[in-house]
Amino acid sequence: MSTAILTGPPAPGSSLDGDLRSLGFDVRAASGADEAAALLATVPAGERVALVDARFVGHRHALRLALTDPRFPAAAAPGALTAQPGARPALTRALSTATAHGSDDLTGTLADALDADGVAVHRPQLGTLVAAVPTDAEARHRARTAVDAVDEEAVRLRSAVKAHDGFFTTFFISPYSRHIARWCARRGLTPNQVTTASLLTALVAAGCAATGDRAGYVAAGVLLLVSFVLDCADGQLARYALKYSTMGAWLDATFDRAKEYAFYAGLALGAARNGDDVWALALGAMVLMTCRHVVDFSFNEANHDATANTSPTAALSDRLDGLGWTVWARRMIILPIGERWAMIAVLTAVTSPRIVFWALIVGCAFGACYTTAGRVLRSLTRKAKRTDRAAQALADLADSGPLAGIAGRALRRTGILVLPPLVLALIATGALLAAVLAGPFGATQTVVAAVFYVVFAGAAVARPLKGALDWLLPPLFRAAEYTTVLVLAARSDSPGALPAAFGLVAAVAYHHYDTVYRIRGGTGAPPAWLVRVTGGHEGRTLLVTVLAALLADRGDDFTLALTALAVAVALVVLVESIRFWVSSGAPAVHDEGETA
Repeated sequence: MSTAILTGPPAPGSSLDGDLRSLGFDVRAASGADEAAALLATVPAGERVALVDARFVGHRHALRLALTDPRFPAAAAPGALTAQPGARPALTRALSTATAHGSDDLTGTLADALDADGVAVHRPQLGTLVAAVPTDAEARHRARTAVDAVDEEAVRLRSAVKAHDGFFTTFFISPYSRHIARWCARRGLTPNQVTTASLLTALVAAGCAATGDRAGYVAAGVLLLVSFVLDCADGQLARYALKYSTMGAWLDATFDRAKEYAFYAGLALGAARNGDDVWALALGAMVLMTCRHVVDFSFNEANHDATANTSPTAALSDRLDGLGWTVWARRMIILPIGERWAMIAVLTAVTSPRIVFWALIVGCAFGACYTTAGRVLRSLTRKAKRTDRAAQALADLADSGPLAGIAGRALRRTGILVLPPLVLALIATGALLAAVLAGPFGATQTVVAAVFYVVFAGAAVARPLKGALDWLLPPLFRAAEYTTVLVLAARSDSPGALPAAFGLVAAVAYHHYDTVYRIRGGTGAPPAWLVRVTGGHEGRTLLVTVLAALLADRGDDFTLALTALAVAVALVVLVESIRFWVSSGAPAVHDEGETA
């Protein structure tokens, strides 16, 4: 249990003690800073501690926001301060200083001292919620009146919804999904349980789609929408109850893709039952979706902490954001997850899997072109200076393995490194895809092109990626690797090669999403051994082309090889991912913007 220390003389008729206990705190009282310091020393080092001014008047949810959010080492609001175990030493030092100098606003003084000591103190936006420390009876009366004038539950329910969401989610899901979140909170359900329910519902939907009959397709469409409602409700429950966790971060970050790709597989299986092979379309939709996401991730990481990061294009975009209709139009045309899942559900129920996949491919291709063009234009008109952190993040997102490292070191003394990294990456990707698309399955020139790809891809990442367009390298490498697997599987005469390729790309894509969320959480990329074991993008690409050349005339051996590779990659990356995300060092990453 966490401990709350009330400082100063209690106010008559105050409900503060009960409010803190309802939030899970063991409440103790201290007459001043000296006694508060003594009480702090008795609290076990592994517990959260809160200091609250006994004169505090405000909403319970204001206290909840300030004192119970697990994502921050320290947080404060007027009259209230909390410190997690990692910030406890700094709080002890701050209290000793406050004891020596004295202060009428102890919690405010301590918050400033923590900031000065290098501990980032989160100060939540309270909006219309009240949090005040009145110093006389009249001020206390005004504060109580302000508390009574605000519907705390309505504010809490409204704040459970993301500040920025898609059109479909905002107007067709959130108006009732937040009530589902509240219903879950009142029954003690956790966000992780709701997330798991969403995954299971989506898997059942995929199973219904795999039946291949109309009733199954209708059921699949309905269940997919139910899964999306639950997917929205889990995040709303986390915000409503402030139940964030590292496990929840991992589940939330990965299950969306697992659900969507499982549904693609279900549609492909259902189509196969009716004699229509759409595995190539399913894999194509997955490739497009993942590459588009990597564009977003790479661009954001490249500009996360860039200096002088302004451009006329960005200024125009900001002005357009002030016009409501343009905001919704721009969010809808990129086909974010809400609109995309709604389209998939409706088309699944009333059309065929082939039509669903073509609609996805066209919509995702348009969205990818729109977002990429906008980001390129912004990058070319910006005067931003990339930081070492941004360059390292791009290098990590590139997922370059040992072969690229060897090639880069070997080429350091040659003139080839004079070329910009983007040019080298374009040469590598263009040569590989040209050979894969033009040559027959298993052709020797494809292997030669893959070796060429390894060399030039290694040269591209041999220097820090600080160029204006260097954020394009990770999506280029994703497109090269995924498309190579897709084309070779599609041209193979080996039965079942495309489903095996689907599994391989899904496993590799999981690894790439896992990398993104580790970087977003500030913990850096996966360990170097994982990249070495999985070969890096260039190693896997070369291996697949070599397997195609060696097994071109050997029946279903190419399918077996792809399947074995998919299982090996999936096992390695999943075991390491699970180990990391359930560890104490994992970040509580909760994305407040809708994943496209």
